[in-house]
Amino acid sequence: MKVLHVIPSIAAVRGGPSQAIIEMVRALRSQGIDAEIATTNDNGKELLDVPLYQLTDQLEEYAKVPIRFFPRFSPDINAVREFAFSGALTSWLWQHIKDYDLVHVHAIFSYASTIAMAIARLKGVPYINRPLGQLCEWSLQQSKQRKQIYLNIIERSNLLQSKCLHFTAEQERIEFTQLGLNIDNFVLPHGVHIPDLIPNAQEKLHQILQIPSHIPVILFMSRLHPKKGLEYLIPALGKLKEHSFALAIAGSGDRDYVHQIKVLLETHGISDRTHLLGFVKGETKYLYLQGADLFALTSHSENFGIAAIEALAAGTPVLITDGVAIAPMVKEQAIGYVTQLDIQAIATTLQIFFQNFEQSSTQQRINRQKIRKIISENYSWESISAQLATIYQDTIRV
Repeated sequence: MKVLHVIPSIAAVRGGPSQAIIEMVRALRSQGIDAEIATTNDNGKELLDVPLYQLTDQLEEYAKVPIRFFPRFSPDINAVREFAFSGALTSWLWQHIKDYDLVHVHAIFSYASTIAMAIARLKGVPYINRPLGQLCEWSLQQSKQRKQIYLNIIERSNLLQSKCLHFTAEQERIEFTQLGLNIDNFVLPHGVHIPDLIPNAQEKLHQILQIPSHIPVILFMSRLHPKKGLEYLIPALGKLKEHSFALAIAGSGDRDYVHQIKVLLETHGISDRTHLLGFVKGETKYLYLQGADLFALTSHSENFGIAAIEALAAGTPVLITDGVAIAPMVKEQAIGYVTQLDIQAIATTLQIFFQNFEQSSTQQRINRQKIRKIISENYSWESISAQLATIYQDTIRV
């Protein structure tokens, strides 16, 4: 079976979903699926330095999975650049889409995903769409009028003629049903890489941050974007200055927004205990995930919450808001804290964490082992890709 995955970008700056597709394709190939990626050289305001047009499978940064990159139209106009128009991708899809048994399209409201679905329709190639949470209520409220026009004129027909929609959490499917679109769908979460344990990760992280070992480290690791709710987390922590803690913020974002975050840290009096790390990856990323005492993602809306599930895979408990789709699982398995997107509610939940932090280091190690075991059993890429391969086979047969 030959499957083409189309996504506007796989750049790290685009966050978890753009990175997850690489792991997804690698896992599918291990299941015997001939899976490839077609995308653009988008890298936010920049462009990726990658080979264009040709199929390449030797890029270490992308796990050596087969990828075709096409040039993105890059004017100095944010709205146009973000749309990721690519004439070269269009031409290639028109000529080659029938070489594939199935197309798995990731995202909507972006040129690459829209044109892939439209061409697949015209050429009679079955396709699945993974909307990446863009059909959730919060997302649809952003640039509301423009999205409503786009959805009604273009994307609705693309979605209605898809074989099915791929949601990554039940909460995402529930929000989709409110649109009244009768489209077959399935829920299958992202898989997650279960990293090897780094010896003495917590001790090493405290040394890097130059803080005493008894001070808990709260880690925020995600894109720096208003959707992620730092405007709630920072004031909540500002209410708890009587506690000792360190806040580590790992991620990159728009320069003006990063400046706003720095001002917010000063305003709430915690800039002196905050470490702005910038974008981290590789071993450094896993060290922070394993060395932190709590991972915080106080987001408005997440159709899955890849960053949070990566923290859990590292054995670190999470504090997430109920807008993060894995919240029911975190509650059910008792592997973290779930709160409302409200400054006082977050502060109250953090207060409980600080009180619980006094437990023995032995108990903390037991809890971390429990968390890793739960995630390994339910979210391994081996299990997820096997289920997805079966769904592909069923889709083609229909």
